[in-house]
Amino acid sequence: MDYLIYLVFRAFISLFRFIPFRLLFGFADLMYYLVYYVFGYRKKVVFENLRKSFPSKSEEEITGIAKGFYHHLTDMLIESLKAFTMKESAVVRRYRFQNTGFLDDLCRQGQQAIMVAGHYANWEWAGIAAGSQILYKPVGFYKPLSNKFIDRYIQHTRVRGRSRLASITKTAETFKTDWGEPAAFYMVADQSPSSARLALWVEFMNQDTATLHGPEKYARLTGYPVIFASVKKVKRGYYTVDFRMLESEPSKTKTGEITGRFMKMLEEVVNEHPEYYLWSHRRWKLKRL
Repeated sequence: MDYLIYLVFRAFISLFRFIPFRLLFGFADLMYYLVYYVFGYRKKVVFENLRKSFPSKSEEEITGIAKGFYHHLTDMLIESLKAFTMKESAVVRRYRFQNTGFLDDLCRQGQQAIMVAGHYANWEWAGIAAGSQILYKPVGFYKPLSNKFIDRYIQHTRVRGRSRLASITKTAETFKTDWGEPAAFYMVADQSPSSARLALWVEFMNQDTATLHGPEKYARLTGYPVIFASVKKVKRGYYTVDFRMLESEPSKTKTGEITGRFMKMLEEVVNEHPEYYLWSHRRWKLKRL
């Protein structure tokens, strides 16, 4: 059955190879109408998150952000599916890395690094676009799928060239692996942890927020510098990524310092264009014990 599902999935994905973005975005507009007005996908969660994150905004402003989010969400779905059939060069034209000079300098010095990002704008194209735009070997983390055939396909299509994917269940082993060249470990780090007891707590978007400790934990253990990847949406289907040094000497920091700084940087990005953040996630479901 898994193999049959895989074949159906591959057949569906293959259709995207022949459809240009202008038509796909037209379909995304139709999807927006269905998702927002007809099915109301997670509208209660989205509006609750927005109201608590922006207590000073009017209901009209909240609704405007919500509609912008759903427009972007359907764009993201189309972009993610289209990426399975895109060449690396095609993704790079649409997902440009900027100010990479200091990254390349660190790489030449043999210094490995940890890159942190949030669920903002487009995080799906990073693995495809990274290999040819930085000297580092990009290593991204993902959650393996139960269908081994689809999982294997994703491992070969979600990254290109020198980039690699590693299971989040093998994070410690991944950091110990000899990749043959300096690696940049890419971690989307703003998810809600599975337990409040395992969380680091910070103030984020006007709320007491439980955060993962993984990036900070491994940065302090390894001493690898932590770099913030800030993604911006230029227009439909086009993005830029700016890099900022978050912490150059993590072993000298206190517990929670790196995580707090990361979430503060992410908050600044979200406040600039809040419609591009993943508001449908139950980000604030945990409460401090």
